[in-house]
Amino acid sequence: MNSPELATDLLETTGLTTEAIDDEAGGLPDDRFLDRELSWLAFNDRVLDLAKDRRRVPLLERAKFLAIFANNLDEFFMVRVAGLKRRIAAGVAVRSVSGRMPREVHQTILDRARELVNEHSRVFEEEIRPELAAEGIEILRWYELTADENNRMRELFAERIFPVLTPLAVDPSHPFPYISGLSINLAVLVKNPVTGIRQFARVKVPSVLPRFVRLAEGRFVALEDVIAHHLHQLFTGMQVVQHHVFRVTRNEDVEVEEDDAENLLVALERELLRSKIGRPPVRLEVEDDIDPKMLELLVTELDIHEREVFAVPGPLDLGGLFSLTDLDRAELKYPAFLPSTHPHLAEVETAKPADLFAALKQRDVLLHHPYDSFATSVQRFIEQAAGDPQVLAIKQTLYRTSGDSPIIDALIEAAESGKQVLALVEIKARFDERANIAWARRLEQHGCHVVYGLLGLKTHCKLSMVVRNEPDGLRRYAHVGTGNYNPKTARTYEDMGLLTANPIVTDDIGRLFNHMSGMSQETEYRRLLVAPHGIRTGLIDRINNEIANHEDGRPAAIKIKVNSLVDEDVSDALYRASQAGVPVDLWVRGICTIRPGVPGLSENIRVRSILGRFLEHSRLFWFANDGQASVGIGSTDLMHRNLDRRVEVLVSITNPAHVVEIEELFELAFSPGTAAWWLDSEGTWTPHTTDDEGELLVDMQDYLVRVKSRRRAVK
Repeated sequence: MNSPELATDLLETTGLTTEAIDDEAGGLPDDRFLDRELSWLAFNDRVLDLAKDRRRVPLLERAKFLAIFANNLDEFFMVRVAGLKRRIAAGVAVRSVSGRMPREVHQTILDRARELVNEHSRVFEEEIRPELAAEGIEILRWYELTADENNRMRELFAERIFPVLTPLAVDPSHPFPYISGLSINLAVLVKNPVTGIRQFARVKVPSVLPRFVRLAEGRFVALEDVIAHHLHQLFTGMQVVQHHVFRVTRNEDVEVEEDDAENLLVALERELLRSKIGRPPVRLEVEDDIDPKMLELLVTELDIHEREVFAVPGPLDLGGLFSLTDLDRAELKYPAFLPSTHPHLAEVETAKPADLFAALKQRDVLLHHPYDSFATSVQRFIEQAAGDPQVLAIKQTLYRTSGDSPIIDALIEAAESGKQVLALVEIKARFDERANIAWARRLEQHGCHVVYGLLGLKTHCKLSMVVRNEPDGLRRYAHVGTGNYNPKTARTYEDMGLLTANPIVTDDIGRLFNHMSGMSQETEYRRLLVAPHGIRTGLIDRINNEIANHEDGRPAAIKIKVNSLVDEDVSDALYRASQAGVPVDLWVRGICTIRPGVPGLSENIRVRSILGRFLEHSRLFWFANDGQASVGIGSTDLMHRNLDRRVEVLVSITNPAHVVEIEELFELAFSPGTAAWWLDSEGTWTPHTTDDEGELLVDMQDYLVRVKSRRRAVK
């Protein structure tokens, strides 16, 4: 990788250099930013807090949060740590915005990650596992099985497990095998009883089988334990001297040189094939009782540094705890919740599904998922368009969707019925590349026009547009959202969306689709802000407007909700707003590099984080604007990749009732009576879950489930 590419990659990961930021800071202090990587680890620590929370979180949900923590950390190593290692190996000597060199950052985050991993293991062993056992749900080791269970596992091994195992020996004719990322493996030392020669072998635990094997109702054993105690059947005639479980995490970030690719789809397929091998390891997980010589062998053969070894009590990969959520134990889970149809759409529901076109002729509809049903709103919008003979065209962005997506099926139905269907599929969506390539090919085979967006940019915006022939001419209908067109995640992700027939908005969206699929050079829109050209500047203009209003004695305030806040330019604008006296409320689920509460810099900035049953995913922007609030929703986080290297969209919200609804969300999130984590100037997140008398504070998501299920239609 040459130096310009490294520079671009560095910007993607850590932002501008401290020198570049100092040039533009205008007197702001050098140490005004928190470390991005440590902020991410702090987010995962908040996830771990939920796993510990006996009072607010049901037991099986706490086990699920342990699994979420494990999966989150896997991705952190595959992407963030891998990126740091790549820059260290290339000799990049550029400081991050927190003022530290890549090697220093790498060591610091490994130390902090190790602390979290140890705590994660402790919570499982000392809290979750015993509490599950008390409820009749046992995750056992082999020595805890009954004689009858031993016999049944022997039968299971012979019938279902043994046929899919492939032991790989290491000798002069068999080199050390490639260890695929995130696979669970057994490192086995066997001895020839005749010659006495010892030999290493690796057995991969098959991912096609359940991670935890059900022994009986409520009793489980790890699959690797079952395999480990039947190794003699794999190595007949040999003595099994020892065995140990290990797991490798590799750099899994897919890179495609688009400038050299004649066909992006083919280029990405080629890169995905290449990525199956040759990706360097970034972490080695082992059980803490591993033999030192076996560990030394693994470290040497995998070419991994000792500081990247994580030794923990078994079992490894607690992401497997997700399987426990399938247990029929309602009393150990969150109460059942069924999303309802939005009141404005319910008005046009009869015995048949709602007529969304009729509803949208009356008014815009602001959706709030999962409280408002995705199936009876967004999904219904696309399905109705596909089956309506008056619809002439459908245009749709697809970033991530589910494996059995009704959205894909509806687009195919529309194309096969003769409608013009444009699907803008982002095939570079991280970790969903293979699935999106499959959807792209399927859509093409059924007559959809499939494009892959703009060269060098990911298409992350969430847009759908329908063109319909009506008695008074063509009318366009559209949806702009903050989340993916994925019916499955729509039940667990908190997101917002606007369904509209407003001609100004739909004209903007139509021109944006033409820009993404053709050769137009649109950069200015009336009701949209669009990245990479307009969101950062548009937001900074609005922040500066709040500063000017405050200085003139007019109403001024800023409220922002995002998943991550990293961008230095926007952060500096928010610091200046605070210095000017403008109150700034930042509602951030994940990474936040702003330091709130620093005297003279950010004493007017408050930062809150809310985690819970649903993943807070919406992006909301609210500005007081001299009493006439300027409000937008959309797909973008405040990160370099979103603002510089993605097509993102924010749409302005003008309906007064919708503005009030968003204002009330911020009021609830920042109320002292609402449970949340509060960020201080040193980067510490403190949970605020009880009042001074020890009573639980309001769970915002639970409150919204109750309130929105009985809300009245906004007139």
